[in-house]
Amino acid sequence: MAKDTDGRRASSVDHHVGARVRMRRKLIGVSQEQLADALELTFQQVQKYERGENRISASKLYRIASLLGTDVSYFFDGLPDPAEPDGPGAQADRAVHTFLQTAEGLQLAELFPRIAPGRVRRQLVDLVRVMADEA
Repeated sequence: MAKDTDGRRASSVDHHVGARVRMRRKLIGVSQEQLADALELTFQQVQKYERGENRISASKLYRIASLLGTDVSYFFDGLPDPAEPDGPGAQADRAVHTFLQTAEGLQLAELFPRIAPGRVRRQLVDLVRVMADEA
C-alpha cells in the first residue's frame, strides 16, 4: 500500500473512502454503471475510486454522497481519529472495516440481524469461530 505522505499516490484514507462508496452503492442497489452515468464517468473510473486507486475530489465526493443518499461524513466513518490513531476501539474498528470491505461480510452484515436473537445466532457465531480457528 502507498504511503499516506506521498501526494501523488492513493493513501489508506483513499482506500477507506472508496470502500465506503462501494459499500453504500451496493447497500442501496446501484450498479457501478448507474453511478458512473450519473457522474458522467466511465464505470472503470468508478471501479478505480472504489478500489482506492484514484483519489476522489471533494466536489466529486459531495456529488457521490448526494447520488447515494448520504452525507459526506459517511465515507469517513470508521477511520481512526487522527489525534488518537491507536485509541480505544481502534482494533475493533479496523476489524469491522476489513469485514465490511468483503462482499461476503457485507452480505452477512445485511442478513445476520434478520436471525432472531438467541440460540441460533450464538451457534452461528460459534461455528464461524471454530472455522476461523481451523483455518
